[in-house]
Amino acid sequence: MSTLRSSLGVLVIVIAATTSVRSQEPSAAGRIKVVSGSAFVIRQTAAIPAEPGQTVFETDGLRTGTDGRIGVTLKDDTRVSLGPSSELRLQRFTYEPGRGSFGMVLQFVQGVAAYVSGRMAKLAPQSIRLETPAAIVGVRGTSLAIRVDP
Repeated sequence: MSTLRSSLGVLVIVIAATTSVRSQEPSAAGRIKVVSGSAFVIRQTAAIPAEPGQTVFETDGLRTGTDGRIGVTLKDDTRVSLGPSSELRLQRFTYEPGRGSFGMVLQFVQGVAAYVSGRMAKLAPQSIRLETPAAIVGVRGTSLAIRVDP
């Protein structure tokens, strides 16, 4: 009987540890649709060469070289494109319409970008924030182009 209790105790600890690790993993925010030239996904401290179809997670950044371009479609159909020598950080992305949970914070660090809002802008426009070093933009369902000089 004590062996059974010990085994159950170990099983509970393993399940709890696994659940804790999974809850710390960032969730998928979208996918890369197009890439040309040098373009990278910045994940933690690693620069990973960007490829079409690659998953972008909610804590990732995107960076392009002098010849690079990248286009991403997020889960709510928001589209973001970066031109050469540009950088964007996806600070937050939550899109769970069934739970009424929405939130997006995009930080434009430098370069040129185009943004076309998706379903989140229609469902919860107040939950979207676009940040630049000099300003914060609230989105109410729109498309825009941004240029950020370093």
